[in-house]
Amino acid sequence: MVHMDSDLEYRRIARPTQRIVTGRVVRLLDGYPRELRIGQPVLVAVVTAASVMGLLLLALRSLLSSGGGGARRSWKELRKGPEFLVTTLRLRDAADQLCEVELHGHLPQSALHPADWVQITLRPQDPDLPPRVERIVNLTTGQLLRPRTATLWSHLGPPLLIQAVLGAVLIAAIAVAVVLN
Repeated sequence: MVHMDSDLEYRRIARPTQRIVTGRVVRLLDGYPRELRIGQPVLVAVVTAASVMGLLLLALRSLLSSGGGGARRSWKELRKGPEFLVTTLRLRDAADQLCEVELHGHLPQSALHPADWVQITLRPQDPDLPPRVERIVNLTTGQLLRPRTATLWSHLGPPLLIQAVLGAVLIAAIAVAVVLN
């Protein structure tokens, strides 16, 4: 019987259409991981530029006879993309309508509680998914909350990105030298 009540409640859940919604937190559902999609052209460009610099560094290491570098991630690992936490947030808006939104990333555990009065700023996402929370102002506690998720750049990491920038500069320098001669 309880299962049927929750099914009826779920059918009455609306997706907010406004960009800013004010209401009371009803429930934070258990979070689950979702993978961030990575565009292959961007990844190919970064890995190619990083490979040019990697080859140069490998040649320098072999000339200087110093040990090998750190562990490298495979193409499959890079392409997979990072996972981030998705938590469904249900709230009652000012019109007493039950709404559902998605919270991407992590917040402090004590940041939101049922019955907290909040103002959330939303961003639309895939039509099959509820809108995503960009920012939360917890009016009960006065906290401003911004959930943070993994990005393409954090997934690739500073070492690979620095190597890619140096590789791109090296490619550009070689191209300019070829054109000028």
